[in-house]
Amino acid sequence: MTELHLWLRHETRSTERRTPVVPDDARRLVAAGVRLTVEDSPQRVFPASRYEAAGARIVPAGTWVSAPPQTVVLGLKELPDDPDRLPHRHILFGHAYKEQPGAEALLTRFAAGGGALLDLEYLVDDAGRRLAAFGFWAGYLGAALAVLHHRGSLTAPLHPTDREQLDRTLRAAPGDADFTALVVGALGRSGRGALAAFTTAGVDPVRWDLAETRDLDRAALLAHDVLVNCVLATTPVPPFVREEDLDDPARRLRTLCDVTCDVGSPLNVLPVYDRTTEWSDPVRRLRKEPPLDLIAIDNLPSLLPSESSADFSAALTPWLLEFRTDAGPWARCLDRYRRACHAYGLTEGRPGRD
Repeated sequence: MTELHLWLRHETRSTERRTPVVPDDARRLVAAGVRLTVEDSPQRVFPASRYEAAGARIVPAGTWVSAPPQTVVLGLKELPDDPDRLPHRHILFGHAYKEQPGAEALLTRFAAGGGALLDLEYLVDDAGRRLAAFGFWAGYLGAALAVLHHRGSLTAPLHPTDREQLDRTLRAAPGDADFTALVVGALGRSGRGALAAFTTAGVDPVRWDLAETRDLDRAALLAHDVLVNCVLATTPVPPFVREEDLDDPARRLRTLCDVTCDVGSPLNVLPVYDRTTEWSDPVRRLRKEPPLDLIAIDNLPSLLPSESSADFSAALTPWLLEFRTDAGPWARCLDRYRRACHAYGLTEGRPGRD
């Protein structure tokens, strides 16, 4: 295998503070012979100087577009709209394989340029289990924001913090201590994170997973004050909450937090909203009477950028050290990309060789 050249790009989303590789793991990559280029990024939780000290070359933000063709560009969230042809292999969360809005346009850019999307959501082991994920922290933040909002202590805009400060805020939040909460998808990474946050807040939530959702008791679901959805559906299932449920006068549900944020996808289990909420305005009222508020932020872990980045980087780095697309997890990523292109009738260009 030729030398791996990884290019850690700046994230264009203004609220994205995370990084897939932290400076300590950057040092591991460099020591193993990986050529590492890091774009300067004033919003990244770790300054560029720490990557430079780890042996990386620092370049201006956005210069990945002119990187050598064999370069593997590494990021987290969406790419900018330009260029319209993507010749590199990109590692990121593409959100393009479940018919999400913009999916075909993104895959068309890769196919036109001859690059490839190596989607981090599909970096899995032989049994299909995710190898690197932010799920725990997404669930933790989702439940934390739901608690703070339900208790009247959530202020906007939201700002990044650390777990110690967040936990102090959760424990100190006044208001209803006896509300009922439900975590759906409680056995997964996100569900475990949500349960941990509720525990910190002194709340003992009801836990549902496959057994409870296979034959859904919707009336029981709507009888809780707070619902945190942590289910990532891979096949179509009946929705957990429907439009008609929002107008049910018997509905007790007042705060709905959708950690999964599959808005726009046919696999969405909460098809009662058409756009996510933002750090600047994290809560949207879906119904006035009885009131129902929505929290649906699709980069929740960025509110705890240091902790979430460190955990993710620790899981991802061993697989970057073994990067190859002809076998193993990265080959599965490439195959999933090719199948997605085929589904849209796209002619795939040739991604660079290892």
